[in-house]
Amino acid sequence: MFKVLQKSVGPASLSLLTFRVYAAPKKDSPPKNSMKVDELSLYSVPEGQSKYMEEPRTQLEEGISQLRHHCEPYTNWCQETYSQTKPKMQSLVQWGLDSYEYLQNAPPGFFPRLGVIGFAGVVGLLFTRALCLVTELISSVSGEKLYDWGLRGYIVIEDLWKENFQKPGNVKSSPGNK
Repeated sequence: MFKVLQKSVGPASLSLLTFRVYAAPKKDSPPKNSMKVDELSLYSVPEGQSKYMEEPRTQLEEGISQLRHHCEPYTNWCQETYSQTKPKMQSLVQWGLDSYEYLQNAPPGFFPRLGVIGFAGVVGLLFTRALCLVTELISSVSGEKLYDWGLRGYIVIEDLWKENFQKPGNVKSSPGNK
């Protein structure tokens, strides 16, 4: 096992080493004439005039071009909307971070006050709901029923007034009794 690791790790570790190799002519070789870049076949420029010819568009390229042309107003609208809402969203995120920071370092007595205000809000919502039910009940009753209930209430109050406040000793003389 160790031999296998040694044979596989050795060449792999040599590939990580970097070193420079300098090439120098042999001392006993005759001097050669150096070549110019233009003489190398790799860098040679073809003779004659070259002309750029654009290939005709394929049906797929034409379809994509038309699709992009039709979608351009929508993409422009999306870009404008994004550029307008980005600062607002950044300020909203910053407000949230500031609020979180404030709640982490809240002044003493802040949370009890917050609890009282929240409880009062919930109670207010419940009362509002109850009042809405009463107004729905009243609005579902017709005008004639309301008039009848009001007339009955008036009669009951009138009877109570006559029984309790207009007793024989409490009756003032009317102008016709003199």
